[in-house]
Amino acid sequence: MAPLILVWSLAIGGPAADAPHELIVCPAGEGNARNSEASLVELKDGRLLLAWSRYGPGGDDHAWAQISGRISEDRGRTWGPEFTLVANDAGMNLMDVSLLRLQSGALGIFYLRKNSTSDCRLRMRRSADEGLTWSEEVLCIPAPGYYCVNNDRVVQLSNGRLLAPASYTPDVATSYHFTSYCCYSDDEGRTWREGAGKVDLPGSGADEPGVVELRDGRVLMVIRSDRGHVYKAYSVDGGVTWSAPEAMPLRSPSSPATIKRIPSTGDLLIVWNNSPDQRTPMTAAISRDEGETWECFRDLDTDAAHKAAYASVLFVGDEALITYFIYDYPTGGAMISLKERIVPTAWFYGQ
Repeated sequence: MAPLILVWSLAIGGPAADAPHELIVCPAGEGNARNSEASLVELKDGRLLLAWSRYGPGGDDHAWAQISGRISEDRGRTWGPEFTLVANDAGMNLMDVSLLRLQSGALGIFYLRKNSTSDCRLRMRRSADEGLTWSEEVLCIPAPGYYCVNNDRVVQLSNGRLLAPASYTPDVATSYHFTSYCCYSDDEGRTWREGAGKVDLPGSGADEPGVVELRDGRVLMVIRSDRGHVYKAYSVDGGVTWSAPEAMPLRSPSSPATIKRIPSTGDLLIVWNNSPDQRTPMTAAISRDEGETWECFRDLDTDAAHKAAYASVLFVGDEALITYFIYDYPTGGAMISLKERIVPTAWFYGQ
């Protein structure tokens, strides 16, 4: 089969001094009930590529959706027209995209292909020309089942290994209990293996994990749970096996956390819902000791009129570009829009 090809046009100018640093970058509307689960990457010419799950008239997790994209020439202040990155030819949808600059210099795009409630697995494509064309997709999770790999989640370790943190249930329609682990690739995504170790918790289990490499070579996993806190586990073998999960001192509803390392300071950043039972506020915190303790708690979004969840974070220069989706259940129905917030890195430290 021929490679997937896309062509985009640009209709945006240079950065404006008074450009807003907060905007609804992909608003929901008629025939497009939901825009959600995004990821960002900087292209080699300085432009930014945004990818997200673009739904049709239905906004639930199993409705029709494709992976759409937009381009910014001014570090996220304005965005060009929408285009299709990966067309939906699945049984249900394509969702939960991750964009990643690989160590080889190529771009990787990862997304879930959901064919049914018992067949949802991660796929990957590569691009050697900054997203103009993409390779055929590679299956990243060999075993059958329903897997969650959240947006903006796939990472590459310093030794080149790709880690895709996933949570698994046989059929989400009959069993809402997940276990978490990682699939990994040591040849930059051409072939994949499943990690042997699984992380589990009571209730809904260990769900929607995210990972970051620590300075001592261990990998830290942060885990969604329904236990009122974010949980964590550690791997000393590059994500193959994991320690027993333990609660972090971060209260949380049943909602995912996103963890990144800040390039300019080396500290860890976590973005999550700082509440025991609500997806508001959306909060950021800093760790200077590799996730042992957290400080500098700052709210990114406190709008009580909506909920906020599923963040992505990209550092560009001295700024962080953060996306997350906002919604209002039950009064607002299934209208879900994608929001962007741009803050200086120093903001996370209270400056």
